[in-house]
Amino acid sequence: MRTKMRLLGFRGAAVKPLNEEAAAELGAELLGEALVFGVGGLCLYLEYLRQAGQSRRREEHLEQTLSDLRDGLERLQRELEEL
Repeated sequence: MRTKMRLLGFRGAAVKPLNEEAAAELGAELLGEALVFGVGGLCLYLEYLRQAGQSRRREEHLEQTLSDLRDGLERLQRELEEL
């Protein structure tokens, strides 16, 4: 109960002890919420990693294409000079 009150922003408030059943229920609720929050955070992190990887692959592909075009241009310029 003290933890819940601290999370809600109450500091130094005197809290009377809960009975065992209410404490177990409150603990289970807190644990469940922490688990849901943790899984949600993990999903967001994994999605961020996926998007970052996709962006990096896209950039590498564009750089490779640009490099190929430059090589082709240089080859054509050499051929033109030979002619």
